[in-house]
Amino acid sequence: MSVEHLENLRENIERMDREIVRLLNERAAVSIEIGGIKRAEGREIYDPAREAALIRRLTEINGGVLSEASLWHIFREIISASRALQAPMKVAFLGPEASFSHQAALNHFGTDIIAAPKATIGEVFDEVERGGEGRWGIVPIENSAEGSVKPTLDRLISTPLAIRAEVFLRVRHCLLSSGSDLAAIRAVYSHPQALAQCRGWLRMHLPGISLVEADSTAGAARRVKEDPAGAAIGSRLAAGVYSLNILAEEIEDNPLNTTRFLVLGPNPEENGGEITGRDKTSVIFGTPHVPGALHRVLAPFAKAGINLTRIESWPMRDRMWEYLFFADFTGHAAEEKTRACLKELERRTAFLKVLGSYPRGEEVP
Repeated sequence: MSVEHLENLRENIERMDREIVRLLNERAAVSIEIGGIKRAEGREIYDPAREAALIRRLTEINGGVLSEASLWHIFREIISASRALQAPMKVAFLGPEASFSHQAALNHFGTDIIAAPKATIGEVFDEVERGGEGRWGIVPIENSAEGSVKPTLDRLISTPLAIRAEVFLRVRHCLLSSGSDLAAIRAVYSHPQALAQCRGWLRMHLPGISLVEADSTAGAARRVKEDPAGAAIGSRLAAGVYSLNILAEEIEDNPLNTTRFLVLGPNPEENGGEITGRDKTSVIFGTPHVPGALHRVLAPFAKAGINLTRIESWPMRDRMWEYLFFADFTGHAAEEKTRACLKELERRTAFLKVLGSYPRGEEVP
């Protein structure tokens, strides 16, 4: 390749960059105008259905060399910046900063948010339930290796909030330390789930090392910041935030280890909620304490051809040996078929609560 040809290519890049910047600013100006209309009509700035449809459309028209994941990450930040121009957006999550919940929030909302880390999942619910403009929350609901997250299930039973979106995060654990020598490590700190998810790797590479439980992976990272003989299991994000070295990456025993998060917000019955055609609905229901009750409750789903993607029993706090059921299924509560199914479900259950209808999440690398 000649020097002249290389310079011509660079000039083309500079020309395209100028055009991209011009179009981004033009798009931002339109976003500000849209934000003004939304505020005047009392509509939410964050619209998960609209954003999901936008990302899906961009993926469909992508015919170039950019991967789907790269395109998604680029536009996630464009959308995030546009939202921030319309109104500030506060997102509560299980902290501290650089936790996997924080990573899930950044993956979904982008970096132009006001981060509000909380000490417990209950505090995330409390923060969002207090209301206020631009306040949303994100909480873990289940992990592919460790199962359901009990504090989230407990609060979903009574919260007035609705599920507005879901986020899937591939959990990639790193071994972090302020030192740089794996052989010098004498103790490994992390959340009990993270320690359990890396048990095989730790047994092979650090046999006999003390394993110390911490409140969170990010808290463990903070703890080892001044201890070169200590290591933490945490995220790559935590390594950057707390200025730690990454001694090993992807140390989780299950390479498909994934956590599902729920985005919590105001009830969509009050603020709208569009059908995207790729939606999921979550419900809680209780059955009469009689033989065959669950079979009778599930029959309307089969009859309507609605796919149940998850069902789990949960003990009722005040009634020994009686259970509620959490269920997810495809479809939106406002669709005629789903609405008819929910009506029949209500007739056959002792208790029914629709937790929300929302765009189905996609796992993004």
